[in-house]
Amino acid sequence: MPLLASQGMVAAALAVSRMRPALTWRALDGDLVAGEVSARLRPDNRCFVYFDTWRSDACPPLADAVARELGRDLFVTLEDAEYDALAACAQAGFAERRRESYYRIPTDPAVTGLAGAVLPAGLDVRSAADADITRLRLLDDALRQDVPGCQGWRWEAEQFRAETFSPFFDPATYLVAVDRASGEYAGLVRIWSNRAGPRLGLIAVLARYRRRGVARALLGQAFAVLAARGDMSAVGEVDDTNVASISLLTGLGARRYGGSVELIRRQGLPPDADARFAASPP
Repeated sequence: MPLLASQGMVAAALAVSRMRPALTWRALDGDLVAGEVSARLRPDNRCFVYFDTWRSDACPPLADAVARELGRDLFVTLEDAEYDALAACAQAGFAERRRESYYRIPTDPAVTGLAGAVLPAGLDVRSAADADITRLRLLDDALRQDVPGCQGWRWEAEQFRAETFSPFFDPATYLVAVDRASGEYAGLVRIWSNRAGPRLGLIAVLARYRRRGVARALLGQAFAVLAARGDMSAVGEVDDTNVASISLLTGLGARRYGGSVELIRRQGLPPDADARFAASPP
């Protein structure tokens, strides 16, 4: 979100209007666009806002307009080095809620030490392409409850299907651990095949299957596929309070290369807030 000079303008001089039917608001200085913001309700029932290129004085009135109309807590995520944007959001009433760090993770088994990692007895591995989509969705919901920033996440069936089988889906690196006896899905590793390179979306295991090497075995199998293709690293992000995940990744040789900050602007929730989203999908 690059900031442009405000040229002496004050926020009160900007006119903000809703670009219906989308959840988008635009701030105008006469006929000139000073900034724009869109809102999206995530499956964890949190409203995230996304600012386009804007002048620093456009942030407060845009945030005010979204908060006034939707009546919800608003969240925004910024790179931790976007100092001007962070300052502008602070002026608009946002406060820091949590931080994530970005890691570059080697995939070479000679570096990670995952060459000998195998699933414990009684567990098999299955590609998400061959998994039951409903059970996979419920597993994802359950795992996210232990991921900082995702508590309360609940996928709609069609949302999850569209997300899973997006253009970035890779059946060889989206793997599920399955309990052979019960058929229960125990954990998963999800690596997206992004244009910029592989991205580790999630590595997580249900509590009752933890501390048995399941996560290492899943990562080892997925990373072996990447290494064989010539992808010698993957990127991923971890909440700074998630000690277990940071320990796992740094133990494989991961190195931090940046981070992000999640901000919140608190607002009372009116009774019809959900209906406003339903009536005006982003």
